[in-house]
Amino acid sequence: MNPTEIDYSTQQMTSKLADYTYGINVYVPNEEAPTEGFPVIYVLDGSSYFSLVKEAVRLQSRNAPKTGILPSIVVGIGHGEDMRERRFYDFTAPAETYIYPARFKGKGHEKLGGAINFSRFLEEELKPMIEANYPVNKAQQSIFGHSLAGYFTLWQLFHHQTSFQHYLAISPSIWWNEHELVPCASVFLNEHQAMKETLFISAGELETFMVDDARQMATMLEKIMKVDFYEALNENHASVVPTVMSRAIRFAFKNE
Repeated sequence: MNPTEIDYSTQQMTSKLADYTYGINVYVPNEEAPTEGFPVIYVLDGSSYFSLVKEAVRLQSRNAPKTGILPSIVVGIGHGEDMRERRFYDFTAPAETYIYPARFKGKGHEKLGGAINFSRFLEEELKPMIEANYPVNKAQQSIFGHSLAGYFTLWQLFHHQTSFQHYLAISPSIWWNEHELVPCASVFLNEHQAMKETLFISAGELETFMVDDARQMATMLEKIMKVDFYEALNENHASVVPTVMSRAIRFAFKNE
């Protein structure tokens, strides 16, 4: 491919459910789709990570027998100029109160708790649009999220687990709101057994307490589902994403 050639489409999609306009990037492999359709990977924080995931899939799927990564559709979901504030709304669950950690130094966010509407946007608006316009294998769908989007990835698993087959959570913000995801995980464990959905969860060694949080979550959930926890040595909160991305995607295909 010519380095200057654009191999994906870009559009603005206004959600009635989330009351927001998202930037949607879609990469489709330049080859005939399998009879059952292409696997699809939905990438949260698409403004930051769509290109990385797309290139990982495009390059490694050329030699699928060795890399384990199949040609796949990649869908990036991005915010606008208000990304920092809006992602705190979209990716956090509703709660009666929100407790910020001391490192926030009293600085909060105006809007929180929009995860339900964002989830409905994914399920009722975005996914139907993608499935209507592209050859998607509905039985091979993954969601990829980092940091607060990793928190949402886990929240989606706990509340709507059948919406994706594979959940890829990188450095998830399990610390959010006094670790509210931990009791959610406990309820989830009590309500489910022998799940077919899978989870990849990872954190960088230099992320200190976030490594412990991710490891604890993996230990809890491996009782009922296939879980792969990976600690990336010498990596921090930003550097961990490109370091573990291929491993996360391979995990999804290895567990089909």
